[in-house]
Amino acid sequence: MNGTLNKVMLIGHTGDEVKMHYFEGGGSIGRFPLATNESYTNRTTGERVTNTEWHNIVVRNKAAEICEKYLKKGDKVYIEGRLKTRKWQDDQGNDRYNTEIQCTDFTFLTPKGEGDVSPQGTSSQLDSTTTKMPPQNEDSNVEEGDDLPF
Repeated sequence: MNGTLNKVMLIGHTGDEVKMHYFEGGGSIGRFPLATNESYTNRTTGERVTNTEWHNIVVRNKAAEICEKYLKKGDKVYIEGRLKTRKWQDDQGNDRYNTEIQCTDFTFLTPKGEGDVSPQGTSSQLDSTTTKMPPQNEDSNVEEGDDLPF
């Protein structure tokens, strides 16, 4: 198989509200932690053990605004995206690393109460999903249509 794949799919609960950061050009980024759990029974003690893994989720632009509006702490959500590791230096000059999930698609899984207003399909294709596909040249589509016999 040629090529590589960087894809992450998670179902978990939000650990906090979405923290937004807005840029001068109109763009925005939302960040929130997501917890996933793994449970098993310890064979030796028979005790039920649950391990929680925390993931840093990053959502961009309109999708970030949607998440900020509708996601609350503890909500269950499906996240699809890719891994991105950032390198930075702390105050002492030590290299630090932070691995994040760059979200490309999400679905809200927590049913909302009757009083809440939520979008009709809870699945949302994000702006970043659209940008990963090469833009279509509208003129080329028109030319292909002109060659059709009908």
